[in-house]
Amino acid sequence: MSKIAIITGAGSGVGKATALAFLKDGWQVALAGRRKDAIETTAKESGAGERAYCVPTDVANQDSVKALFAAVKKKWGRIDVVFNNAGVNAPGTSLEELSLEKWQNVVNINLTGMFICMQEAFKVMKDQSPRGGRIINNGSISAHAPRPGSVAYTATKHGVTGLTKTGALDGRKYDIAVSQVDIGNALTEMAARMASGVPQADGTIKPEPLMDVNHVGQAVLHMASFPIETNVLFLTIKATKMPFEGRG
Repeated sequence: MSKIAIITGAGSGVGKATALAFLKDGWQVALAGRRKDAIETTAKESGAGERAYCVPTDVANQDSVKALFAAVKKKWGRIDVVFNNAGVNAPGTSLEELSLEKWQNVVNINLTGMFICMQEAFKVMKDQSPRGGRIINNGSISAHAPRPGSVAYTATKHGVTGLTKTGALDGRKYDIAVSQVDIGNALTEMAARMASGVPQADGTIKPEPLMDVNHVGQAVLHMASFPIETNVLFLTIKATKMPFEGRG
């Protein structure tokens, strides 16, 4: 397998850490994200030169995603791995007070955007030679258990699991392996607040342990490095002492 990847949401957090891990390992990586300056910063930090290709992309816009995949195929001839990482959350609020607009924004990016990216990946991967490739979806611990006041994020991440399972099944005939990484408490801009305290299921506010986000990048790289006949269908990586197993 050659080493050409697309990583969405590559300008910050998990996407940035993963892009840097792939580039350090010698991959050619298309860095996709809505903020041009952010993905260019990732590329510059990598020191990878031409192996880092910045493509401003809005995953919720089908034309933008189509342009991303067309540009990468034109530049490098094929796509071996897609890491569907781009995602957003809505401000924590009760289910009955969440506005339809905020709900729809999370659904458009986290779920519909991932579907569009998977669809374009399938189109390219099934027709390239050698045929096939790998798609890795960013699920989250929230694909298994919700936090209080997180209905939009949790619902979309449960939906991501459906995309992963269906994609893994439908991809078999094309030699496309689809998998999911579920991440808990990686230290990113989005998760930093957990160190000072976040709502718990029992109504209390407690700080939670965090882990180095670069460990997530290494985990995704590990998933991507297997030969295509092997698939890590689900991988959970989390801060060891965060409340998840059992009752916390």
